[in-house]
Amino acid sequence: MTKKISAAEQPLSKIFSSDFEYIIPSYQRPYAWSVLNTYDLFDDLYDFYKSGTDEGYFLGSIVLIKQENKAFSQVIDGQQRLTTLTILLAAIASKMSGGSQERLKQYIKEPGNHFEGLKSKPRLTLRDKDKDFFEKYVQSLDFDALHKLDPETLASEAQKNIYKNSRSILSCLDKYFPTDQEELTSFTSFILQRCFLVAVSTPSQESAFRVFSVMNTRGMSLQATDIIKADIIGQIKDELQNNAYNERWEDMEVELGRDGFNDLFSYIRMIYSKEKAQRSILEEFRTHVLSKVSSPTGLIETVLEPYADALTIIKKSNYQASSNAENINDYLKWLNRIDNSDWIPPAIKFLSQHKNNPEYVDWFFKKLERLAAYLHICSKNINERISRYAGLLEEMEKPHSFLTPLESIELTSAEKMLMSQTLNGDVYELTARRRNYIILRLDAFMSDGAATYDPSILTIEHILPQTVNPDSEWAKNWPVIENRQEWVHRISNLVPLNQRRNSQAQNFDFERKKSAYFTGKKKVSSYILTTQVLNEEKWTPSVVENRQKELLSVMNDNWELNEISSII
Repeated sequence: MTKKISAAEQPLSKIFSSDFEYIIPSYQRPYAWSVLNTYDLFDDLYDFYKSGTDEGYFLGSIVLIKQENKAFSQVIDGQQRLTTLTILLAAIASKMSGGSQERLKQYIKEPGNHFEGLKSKPRLTLRDKDKDFFEKYVQSLDFDALHKLDPETLASEAQKNIYKNSRSILSCLDKYFPTDQEELTSFTSFILQRCFLVAVSTPSQESAFRVFSVMNTRGMSLQATDIIKADIIGQIKDELQNNAYNERWEDMEVELGRDGFNDLFSYIRMIYSKEKAQRSILEEFRTHVLSKVSSPTGLIETVLEPYADALTIIKKSNYQASSNAENINDYLKWLNRIDNSDWIPPAIKFLSQHKNNPEYVDWFFKKLERLAAYLHICSKNINERISRYAGLLEEMEKPHSFLTPLESIELTSAEKMLMSQTLNGDVYELTARRRNYIILRLDAFMSDGAATYDPSILTIEHILPQTVNPDSEWAKNWPVIENRQEWVHRISNLVPLNQRRNSQAQNFDFERKKSAYFTGKKKVSSYILTTQVLNEEKWTPSVVENRQKELLSVMNDNWELNEISSII
């Protein structure tokens, strides 16, 4: 058997011919091209076709495990393009009839030839989960039946992408070739004869993975996780073991979703490197993680799976235990509202190590939520956050327990003071995400966690308005302009509402504002903070000052900032 790697530029008429029988191995990621990817491909092809040039159009390369002079080809790289091009050819064929359709169908399915020993079968076979679906609807040109399906009932994301992308391509064909069969035939000839792929073939799985990895580290558009998977799976020689670990890898990817799985690798990189990324995730993962893991199976068993499990719990806020679970999941929900994910690496590291100790987990996430809230509320930049969490990760390398807990997760006296000062300042002038977090967290503290919140419909409103009409009740109760300026943006003068802003109502007098603006249709509020305001008869400087003291006391107690005495 030759070990030679061959590469040849081939027109699509050759790529989709009896010379190749494409099989997508089970360990490959699912078909993931979006509608945007598909539109981009179609538009590029159409624009090049209309340009009138005689040059060929290069579509990139595919990497195959393929024996010389045999059609059977395992696709290591290129399934996204091969699948989308098959959808394109099938969609065009569905617009044709008679002999034209039959001739074009030969590029989609091998018609078979008894004299040459060729069986009738698809040119491209997707992964087991999607191959029957693809053949039934796309390769058999049954798009009418496909598009009668409810996409939400389809069995996989790949099938949903096939559904969406076939609709997109058909809409493009209807737009550019509504009635002109001759022009559509010309466009099809261009696709088959003047569009080229480089087919890189090698009979060895190991060399195919190596080619795949080298090509993609030189800038071709693939996810780092795909390349890492190729590296790792390529090292597992036993076929049964290889398939078993492929399944385990895919289960993690399905559970977390494609984006979440890619994020996992970034979080793991941080756990190992404990510093801000300087290079690509692929380079850094290889340097900091793969170099320290003894085997490919060890990476999956002792790193990816426990961390993926922890990340799933964290993102879904579904920690389960016989005690403390409700508290822990509440902390996780608040952590997930933080506007950065820098807290996640220490969270998944801790949870993967101490998941079975709910008392310590409860303690940890209470402290982590406070630390993350401090960094968020006090607007610490990414370098400051990374440094703070790196110190925590460093300490987590050493023995610790509920009896001898982590110390670096605690706020210092200076940090407590800064957080308390920020909470006592002009909260409204913070960024929307920061002030919303403060006010909703405060409301949750006051409701003992019983309330639920939808931040998508949240607005934060002033009680004493920002602009006071000289003839209004506000001017009488707040005659000193400096006094208004001191209190207007502070937390005691702010309320959360679950309705759209009403610019007219913002300057209503207090009683009218309460009845027309601060209550819903049932004349009640969803928020404790707002309900308290509804129970006030007047809104004067003394009321606001006393309320400020009470609210700060609640936050200081719950975030354990009490060693700091706030001056109102």
